[in-house]
Amino acid sequence: MTDTPKLEWKGVKKRFDTAQVLDGLDLSVPAGRSLVIIGGSGQGKSVTIKVAMGLVRPDAGQVLVDGKDMIGMGGRARRELFSRIGVLFQGAALFDSLNVWENVAFRLINADGVPRKEAKDRAIQALARVRLGPEIANRFPSELSGGMQKRVGLARAVVANPEIIFFDEPTTGLDPITSAAINELIVDQVKDLGCTAVSITHDLASARTIGDEIAMLHGGKIVWRGPPSALDTSDNPYVRQFVDGRPDGPMSAAV
Repeated sequence: MTDTPKLEWKGVKKRFDTAQVLDGLDLSVPAGRSLVIIGGSGQGKSVTIKVAMGLVRPDAGQVLVDGKDMIGMGGRARRELFSRIGVLFQGAALFDSLNVWENVAFRLINADGVPRKEAKDRAIQALARVRLGPEIANRFPSELSGGMQKRVGLARAVVANPEIIFFDEPTTGLDPITSAAINELIVDQVKDLGCTAVSITHDLASARTIGDEIAMLHGGKIVWRGPPSALDTSDNPYVRQFVDGRPDGPMSAAV
């Protein structure tokens, strides 16, 4: 048993032009836990996970995976690290020119060098895990509903059995019933894999369902953290304004 977090941001700063998006962010996630980051628009949620995924380089600070700083990694070590990560992008972000199984198996074929036949078999197995049948495999994204596209994106995120999964606004654009189904699938997949999950969302129903803990980001820093059950009882002014949906409070409305 170790106390080392699976994933940790330490003093992370990131500025774009004149905007200080992350301002000394300190945040950690224990292995096997699901953390949801909430907060208003423009407060740095997307940048937080992009820094952790290596898509944005911070101006200062560290991002640690199993206690190792990924910022200084290069070459083989960096590729090995990313092979342990899965992502469900906002809007699923499927490739229109590839059919469903090729989308799910994209990483297996192009990064891991898995032969196409084996990759297809593994893709179909991953689709079954998100309750999509093999008849879906040869369809194209344009032939699927938004909810089915999101399931395909989830299958792609879990096909390589990652240790860490990032969920970027997983229920955006979905109706409440479909959102609930996606939330249930996310919980099942994270539990089955025993992986660590980090999600960002504006959807409080989703946050309450998929998160073991919730952290609120404002001004590039974490201003509150606690279990989902504490959202309704917290007297933190940022949490109260966000949960109650009030225009008045410490946060300004993004217009």
